[in-house]
Amino acid sequence: MEFFDATKKKYPQVSLEHFQSNIEGELIDKLQEVGYNYDGVILNAAAYTHTSVGIGDAVKAIKSPVIEVHISNTFAREEFRHKSFISPNAKGVILGFGLQSYELAIQSFIN
Repeated sequence: MEFFDATKKKYPQVSLEHFQSNIEGELIDKLQEVGYNYDGVILNAAAYTHTSVGIGDAVKAIKSPVIEVHISNTFAREEFRHKSFISPNAKGVILGFGLQSYELAIQSFIN
């Protein structure tokens, strides 16, 4: 939460909200809730990226553009992490820059 608070201070012109869950259905519910009235969504679905058809479908169904974000370079990890169900429907993908990946995603929406 400390990183989120610092990011909000760094970008006072942007209205940022944060949601975290380890439950796949809650992530889908949140995407469906915000995906029609937000200017953008930054999504780090962690391991669900590589396993959840449902989250991929939710990203496809919403109107808000989604940036898929990963802290690590998923292509430098296990083979199963090289496939994403989110990427085909995301505006873009940012990975491997640590926590800076989130900031890069914010900047992509600002620019």
